Amino acid sequence: MSNILLHYLTFLYGEDHASRLLDRVQSLLADHRARISPRDGGLSQRDSILILYGDQIQSPNQKPLQTLKKFCDTYLTDVVSGIHILPFYPWTSDDGFSVVDYRQIDSALGDWDDVSSMQNFRLMFDTVINHISSKSDWFQKFLQDDPRYKDYFITVEGEPDLSKVVRPRALPLLTSFQTPSGEKKVWTTFSDDQIDLNFKNPEVLFEILDILLLYAEHGADFIRLDAIAYLWKEIGTTCIHLPQTHAVVQFLRAALNEVAPHVHLITETNVPHVDNISYFGDGTNEAQLVYNFALPPLTLHAFHTGDARILSNWAKTLSLPSKQTTFFNFLASHDGIGMNPARGILSDEQINLLVDKTLEHGGLISYKHNADGTQSPYEMNINYFDALSNPNDNEPLELQINRFIAAQAIMLSLIGVPGIYFHSLFGSRGWLEGVKQTGRNRTINREKLQMDELQNQLAGENSLRFKVFTKYSQLLKARSGTSAFHPHGTQTVLNLHPSVFAIERISPDEKSRVLCLHNVSEKKISFTTKHESAHDLFTGQVIQISNITLEPYQVLWLKN
Repeated sequence: MSNILLHYLTFLYGEDHASRLLDRVQSLLADHRARISPRDGGLSQRDSILILYGDQIQSPNQKPLQTLKKFCDTYLTDVVSGIHILPFYPWTSDDGFSVVDYRQIDSALGDWDDVSSMQNFRLMFDTVINHISSKSDWFQKFLQDDPRYKDYFITVEGEPDLSKVVRPRALPLLTSFQTPSGEKKVWTTFSDDQIDLNFKNPEVLFEILDILLLYAEHGADFIRLDAIAYLWKEIGTTCIHLPQTHAVVQFLRAALNEVAPHVHLITETNVPHVDNISYFGDGTNEAQLVYNFALPPLTLHAFHTGDARILSNWAKTLSLPSKQTTFFNFLASHDGIGMNPARGILSDEQINLLVDKTLEHGGLISYKHNADGTQSPYEMNINYFDALSNPNDNEPLELQINRFIAAQAIMLSLIGVPGIYFHSLFGSRGWLEGVKQTGRNRTINREKLQMDELQNQLAGENSLRFKVFTKYSQLLKARSGTSAFHPHGTQTVLNLHPSVFAIERISPDEKSRVLCLHNVSEKKISFTTKHESAHDLFTGQVIQISNITLEPYQVLWLKN
């Protein structure tokens, strides 16, 4: 393993420094090894991860992380296997993604004991390591010309050509700050409060490795690398997906393999699909999971058109470089629905249709700067339920719920580990009032709920939340009890009808097979299959399936 670590250090920092740096890495690993509890890191069909904020559910006179544990223990123990708590560190902006101190828990949420108390679920932590808050101790000391932090951040002198730099937001790339030695122009990819870290300085890499090992000590089974694609900067390049960025991820993977091999790295790269899956590396040396970013817009397109062919054709291309890797599938998150991953799969006209539908359904659009000076839609900011069903229409609620559940069932049927955003599991609608309060588009899908109110809604059989949670739980339990859905199994996408997303899932030992059928249209459709009969995973009944009729947005999961 030392040779592997040495290889990455040599690539990043040069042969003259690599041996000295390796000694420090080995010392760091030795220091943490005794404090990290080894455990089984294997994945199975039972794995599904709920994504939420640390203060997603609130109760008077109780720390939010304690409320969250109580809620999860009560409602989710047999529903999901893991919890992804979005950044729970002290922060200054971007709802937690401008971190002040990676090693502390935001005191408003709780403490490390509260996090550790939730280890009956598999835990996912965030590492927001592309940037850190302008109010962090690191950056404040940089502003004071502290020599230790002089090279922790990226400063730019003169007026170099930065036109090639890929930007995720329509904001200035450089921000000026005053220091005792004069004005400094500092690299700020995301905002003037989110200061990019300089990984050309190995001290930064060691800080981040130490933090990841700390998270492993505190029970992280998954570590999400936020916005990792922008990590390494070279003026004159796009500053995205650079070889050094991949080398940093590979270095972190190799180091974790040494002392915490059960920890999975998940890369969050909201980019075109071919770039996204590059973070698998060779299948053994980089991320174990990557966010399947093309899935949300392509699924949405299928339901808006009633035609699953583009989604099906794309899903046929999904392949994994090894049995050590799999996809992290999702439809909704704390962010919006990214458009970039769909480019090259959907035409500009089809993407514009999604944008128009989002606006029609009460959503918002965020834009990014292009190299030619123009702007283009970057993200659709809308709750996924509203993205599928116009809240101003008078459609029957049951039809809207069935449409929503059919979309979620497609996500759950695909090979990988499903990530389920809190507001999807409980059928939330968009929170426009929140956007008015913050002035930020993404707030539309970030509403925090009161524990007693949510419990009352889940107790009422006629409520939207009860109906969605009940149906979603049924899907998750059927999936977790069927080895055909193993994330290291196989899948075959079938062409049975233009309006049907049909996929056969097969377990790694090939002993379990499930045919998953999803009608993406509002019409009743009929077609034939090569099978005669099968068990319906939802009802347990044996049904004849040589000739099948699906009701609008009906889902059938059939076990041979």
